[in-house]
Amino acid sequence: MGFVRIHCLAVASAGLLLATSGALAAPSAQAQREIAQLIGSLDGSQCQFQRNGSWYGPADARSHLQRKYDYLLKKDMVDTAEQFIERAASQSSMSGKAYRIRCPGQPEQTSAVWFGARLQALRQRTP
Repeated sequence: MGFVRIHCLAVASAGLLLATSGALAAPSAQAQREIAQLIGSLDGSQCQFQRNGSWYGPADARSHLQRKYDYLLKKDMVDTAEQFIERAASQSSMSGKAYRIRCPGQPEQTSAVWFGARLQALRQRTP
């Protein structure tokens, strides 16, 4: 009876390891490409990025978003471009305030909407 119990525990532990190993997967190559393109989408633009009430240029925005993405990767909290937008590019994790983007000739908008539109445009261009 003791052997059967130990065997069942070993089988259950192995199953648990297999079930959780999928949770540690990195984003797919396509998701990594999309996220990199989203992070770089402010480069070369004249858009500004607002976080916690202050406006930043493209280089500072890129650096900030890259740090947040790297943190999420380390914590295994981002598998898709949509998760990147939701968890890194939409709001401050410190204050909870929504990020905003303003570009010349366009209405100011939340970064979630702006990055969502960029993602949709990227996907329409990719076969």
